[in-house]
This record gives sequence, C-alpha cells and structure tokens, in this order.
Amino acid sequence: MATAASSSSSMVATAVLIPRFPAASVRTTRCSALPPLPPRVSTASLSFSSSVKLIPESKRFSLLHTKASEETSVDAGDLFADLKEKWDKVEDKTTVVLYGGGALVAVWLSSILIGAINSVPLLPKIMELVGVGYTGWFIYRYLLFKSSRKELATDIEALKNKITGNE
Repeated sequence: MATAASSSSSMVATAVLIPRFPAASVRTTRCSALPPLPPRVSTASLSFSSSVKLIPESKRFSLLHTKASEETSVDAGDLFADLKEKWDKVEDKTTVVLYGGGALVAVWLSSILIGAINSVPLLPKIMELVGVGYTGWFIYRYLLFKSSRKELATDIEALKNKITGNE
C-alpha cells in the first residue's frame, strides 16, 4: 500500500511537471505588425572590392575628396609646455588646487545624487519631460526669431565680459 501511494504521488509530480502537449506541436506566434528580419549574409561572401565596384567611379572619388582648411595636429610636448607656462603664471596655486579638488568633489556628489534620482521609479521620466519642456521653451524664446537670437548673443557677450572682468 505504501509503495502504491509513493508511486502514485511520483506520477502526480511528473504529471504536473510534464506539459500536456508535445514539444513538436508548440508553435511560436509572430507579431504581424513587425516585418520579418532579412536573411543573414555571411561576411565571407562580401568583400570590400565588390561593394566598391557597385558605386560608380565618379561618385567614389567625390566621396573621398575632402578639403583641409587648417592643420589640426597637436604635439603633446607643445601642449605640456603651454600648460607648464600657464601654471607658472598662476600666483595663488593653493587656491587653484582647492577649486579643482572642490570641482571633483562636486562632480562626484552630483553623480551620487543623479544615481539616487534614477532609482526612484517615476522621477527620471518626469525629469526628462521637464528637460524637454525647458528645451522647447528655450528654442521658442531665444532661437526661433532673429531678434531674440541677437538678444541671446548680447546676453552671452555681457556674461563673458562680466566673467573675464572686461566690463
């Protein structure tokens, strides 16, 4: 009797674990709104020369034609020499180091604050919405019309002069 009960309980356990329909009859459903993916093309069948031959020769050379308006290479030695020269011109080096350290601490604390805001469920989306709204307002207020662009340029110049002390 005990063996019959144990075998029946094991059959119940297997009956629960085994699905009622065989795996061959399981069909995957596809979303009809999405187009099917294109077939994969092996990279061995494609070569650079065959893809270049598909573009006409006149367009190939027009794509490669560029103008060099200014030399943009920077020598690392010149860069370090300029930085050393500027550092030597600084009178109060301790203040500059303290401001730099304070800036690094401020960036670190702001990253912690942003991480905390991101962990709140709805707050990141609300902040994105506020950012998009402010961007739209800024574009409407300062960038859409010529007179407001001139106003923005004068405001920026006044701010630059105030920061540099030329005012």
